[in-house]
Amino acid sequence: MKTNMGVLDRIVRAIFALVVLVLYLSHQLSGTTFIILAVLSIVFLITAFIGFCPLYVPLKINTKK
Repeated sequence: MKTNMGVLDRIVRAIFALVVLVLYLSHQLSGTTFIILAVLSIVFLITAFIGFCPLYVPLKINTKK
């Protein structure tokens, strides 16, 4: 499994997850919206941590320079 995510891509994903967490803790998100965004945030954090996005493979995207 080769990494296919650049630093900026990984940072943006982590920031998205952090924003979702902050919005939840400030009671701006709740219910189904929060659940969907929380699952997406978890996936974003995992892919940012390992540096590999499986969706990029069939789309032939590589943000790593």
